[in-house]
Amino acid sequence: MRFLSRPIFLSASSIRLLALATALCVAQAALAPAQAAAAGEEATVHKTDRIVSIGGALTEIIYALGGQDALVAIDTTSVYPPEALVDKPNVGYMRALSAEGVLATDPGLILMIEGAGPPEALDLLKAAGVPMVSVAERDSKEGILDKIKVVGEALGATEAAATLAQTVASEMDRIAATVSTIKGERKKILFLMSIKGGRLLVGGAQTQADAVIRLAGADNAAEGLTGFKPMSNEAIVKANPDVILMMSGTGMATPDADEIYSQPALSRTNAAHHKALIVMPGMYLLGFGPRTPHALAELVEALYPGSFDEADPLLANKAAPGSTPPLADKQ
Repeated sequence: MRFLSRPIFLSASSIRLLALATALCVAQAALAPAQAAAAGEEATVHKTDRIVSIGGALTEIIYALGGQDALVAIDTTSVYPPEALVDKPNVGYMRALSAEGVLATDPGLILMIEGAGPPEALDLLKAAGVPMVSVAERDSKEGILDKIKVVGEALGATEAAATLAQTVASEMDRIAATVSTIKGERKKILFLMSIKGGRLLVGGAQTQADAVIRLAGADNAAEGLTGFKPMSNEAIVKANPDVILMMSGTGMATPDADEIYSQPALSRTNAAHHKALIVMPGMYLLGFGPRTPHALAELVEALYPGSFDEADPLLANKAAPGSTPPLADKQ
């Protein structure tokens, strides 16, 4: 047998890769496999007291169920409740995760919304044997209820989750019933993501924005587009939206109404003429979590004033920073 006469020195990156490879060898014996919570499937999730939450809606649900003590880290989309940003370490943006950063929190379970990544980081986390649950992202009442169910199972709080789900389902049903009674012409909304460089990026079909617009009893002015895409000036003028809908949020500049209305295409629309701009916090508006019924009620009331009583609990968040009061009378 021959022995090496000189020691081998490993770089820090080589040591990390060796650690991950070692973890892969013992993963099946030591830890539970990842479970997928795709639409129509039952997710098998075991209670853990060290959860990393990747996805703002999932974090909101964890807090709503009183499970924040089990939460060891969040991602940058987890902006509510505010104390989460103060109390919990942040592992970065959900689509640009670092496996090392996540593993540094010593997670017992990773709850992540569908679309989290990149795939290379997820592969390394799987190789390290960390149980992961990918929660389906469906922009609907059913999608919200599924999220609540999966998180409740992860926390061992199935009864509390059932109660929350029942409340959210009832609130969503109220929104649908209210929208069904709206009389007159449906408002046409243009969801404007940005105007950077004079290019108007809008939300078309198969987006959270499109789902919210339709659930609020309005039509999407970006009909014919799929996803978030630039929309030509000619198409915007032809669509002639009644209302422009935009987001505010952490790290985002608050939309300037005068700048929006002065855009060549938008200046020729009913929305600019009536100065009909609605700005709402991004996760509140598009997150499809437990606050979604409140966001929808606020949007419906802004579009169709008088749809809800002023004291309605669904409008309790209306005074929150970034929320928008009902549109003024447009004569």
